[in-house]
Amino acid sequence: MEPPDLRDKTERARWGRKTRAYLVHIFTATGVAFAFLAMAEVAGTEVRPRWAFAWMAIAVLIDASDGPLARLWNVKLYAPRIYGRVIDDIVDYLTFTFIPLILVWRMDWLPDPDGLWIVLAMMASLFGFSNATAKQAEKGFFLGFPSYWNVVAYYTGFLAVEYGSIGAHAALAAILVLALLTILPVRFIYPNQAPDPWQRPIIIGALLWLGLLVAMLPSFPTLPAWGDPWILWVSLLYPAFYFGLSGWLDKEDRAKQPTP
Repeated sequence: MEPPDLRDKTERARWGRKTRAYLVHIFTATGVAFAFLAMAEVAGTEVRPRWAFAWMAIAVLIDASDGPLARLWNVKLYAPRIYGRVIDDIVDYLTFTFIPLILVWRMDWLPDPDGLWIVLAMMASLFGFSNATAKQAEKGFFLGFPSYWNVVAYYTGFLAVEYGSIGAHAALAAILVLALLTILPVRFIYPNQAPDPWQRPIIIGALLWLGLLVAMLPSFPTLPAWGDPWILWVSLLYPAFYFGLSGWLDKEDRAKQPTP
């Protein structure tokens, strides 16, 4: 039988782990506060798109860090009554899909009928979020385009403002292709779970790329004077790398599977 002091110490440690686990759930849920702030900017009389993206960027940082924290502190074991993935998916749909696409519609950045294109992208994203096999973390993939519509919306603003009708039509073409890729059985890298030796360069590249997007934010949706016009195309190098590497790793992984 354990001595009382040891039992008390064990009980305090257990409650400490439970408290820490529930704090991770609360941390994930704070993303909805930044979703509210972003939507307030979109719904305001005077839309301030750069502020909407600033609030959504904070939600992205929360989303990028809550998963590693949940795994580190074994949240599934110590806070099993709350399903963190549900919280995560709700906040992600708001900040990765719904709000950025509503902003694109509100700013009139797409050719008519723009409401139709927005709804198609939202519906595709719903199917992506509800797909039970969408997260293949054990292999380091998402199934389908992982609904990075906040990034798509960001580039749509630059294209529509800087290049007018040509830019708006180019953005529309990209949106339609990505909506299709959301529901097709193609896979994209899951950065936090990427296979070795790619995880480190993917995450470092993503951080540098996000830093560049943040540096471009103060002038959004026009390009900053210090980088006009080359900065937009330089910033697309990392997405091109991500798409290309995703396709290659997906092909390599499928080639290893036994032929039925």
